Amino acid sequence: MFQALLNKTKGDRWIWLIIILLSLISVMAVYSATGTLAYKKGEAVEKLLLTKHLIFVLLGIGMIYISHLLDYRYYAGISKILMIITIPLLIYTLIFGTNLNDASRWVKIPVIGLTFQTSDLAKLALITFLARMLTKKQENIKDLRESFIPIMASVCSVFVLIALANMSTALMLFGVSILLLIIGRISIKQISIVCAGGLVLLLIVGFLGPRRATYKSRINTFLHPEMQHSDKTFQADQAKIALATGGVFGKGPGNSTQRNFLPHPYSDFIFAIIIEEWGTFGGIVIMVLYLVLLYRCVKIVTRAPKAFGALLAAGLSFSLTIQAFANMAVAVGLGPVTGVPLPLVSMGGTSMIFTSVAFGIILSVSRDVEENVAGKSITDKEKTNKVIIGEIPAMG
Repeated sequence: MFQALLNKTKGDRWIWLIIILLSLISVMAVYSATGTLAYKKGEAVEKLLLTKHLIFVLLGIGMIYISHLLDYRYYAGISKILMIITIPLLIYTLIFGTNLNDASRWVKIPVIGLTFQTSDLAKLALITFLARMLTKKQENIKDLRESFIPIMASVCSVFVLIALANMSTALMLFGVSILLLIIGRISIKQISIVCAGGLVLLLIVGFLGPRRATYKSRINTFLHPEMQHSDKTFQADQAKIALATGGVFGKGPGNSTQRNFLPHPYSDFIFAIIIEEWGTFGGIVIMVLYLVLLYRCVKIVTRAPKAFGALLAAGLSFSLTIQAFANMAVAVGLGPVTGVPLPLVSMGGTSMIFTSVAFGIILSVSRDVEENVAGKSITDKEKTNKVIIGEIPAMG
C-alpha cells in the first residue's frame, strides 16, 4: 500500500524532501515550545501536541498529496470562486471577526468551532487569480480597461482589507503581486501606478486605520528600542536572549529556557527557540531549506510549458519564502515584531492547511513539467527509432 502511494507521488523530489524535513522539525520544535503552554493549561504536552499540531501536520501532508494530484489548470477556475468568496469574507472578518490583540483577523467556523485567519485564504485566492488574469490577458495585457483596471482593483482591494488588521501580511502579499505583474509583462508605467495606489492606501491605513497606534508603536520600538519601556521591547529582548544563549550548536532539543518567557514561542518566535536549542547551525539549516525550496521552484517556473503554471508556481513560491524570511528576520531582530508564522514549522491549524495547499499546487505544476519532459523524451526516441529503421529520411 505504501509503495502504491509512493508511486502515485509525483513532482519535484527535492520539494517533497523539504516538506518532510520541515514537518519533522516542526513537530520537534513545537513539542518543545508548547511545554510551558501545556503546563499553564494543566495539560500534558503530549495531549496538546497530538490533538492539535501533529494532527494538522498530518492533515497538511494529506492536503499536499491531494492538491498535487489535481491538474493545476483547474485552479484557474477555482481562483474565480475564491476571489468571489474572499472579498466579502475579509469585510465580514473586519466587522464580525474574532478580536485578538486588537485585531479582527479570525472567523469562527460553525459547528466545529475552529477559527481560521481569512488572510491565509486571501493570499491563495489573489495569487491564483492574478496568475489566471495575467495568462488570459496576455494578448491585450497593456489594455487599460480590459486588463489593467481589473488587476489593479483586485490587488488594491485585497491589500487594504488585509492591511486594516494585518499590515505585515498585506505588505508581503502586495510585494508578491508586484513581482507577478513584472513576470506577467505588465508595463513599468502601469506597475508604477499600482505601486502608487498601494502607497496611498498604506498611508491611509497607517495614519487613519484602526490599528495606527499599534503600527506606530512597533516601528518606534524597532527603530529606537533604547527609548521604549521594557514592556514594549519584551518580545524582542527575550528572542535576543534565546539567540545569544544558543551558541553554535545550541542547548539541545527540549532544553530551551526562553520558551518559559517568550510570548508565542510555538508560532511567531519559533525560529528563536530553534536557534536556542539547535544553535546557529540549526538556524542555517532552516534558511538553507527555504533557499533550496526557492531554487527548485525557480527551476519549475523556467521549465513550465504553460504561462499559467509558471506564474502560479512563481507567486506561491515567492509568497512562502518571503514569509519564511520575514519570520526569521523578526526573530533575530532585523524587523519590527509581527504575527507572521514560519511556513510548515509554526504551530497553527488553518495556516498549516493553506500553506500545504500552496505546496501542493507548486508540486502539481512540477508534475506537469515532469510529464512534459517525459513526453518529449518519448517523442524524440520514437523519431530516432524511425530514422534508424528508415521510415524518416535522415538529415544529410
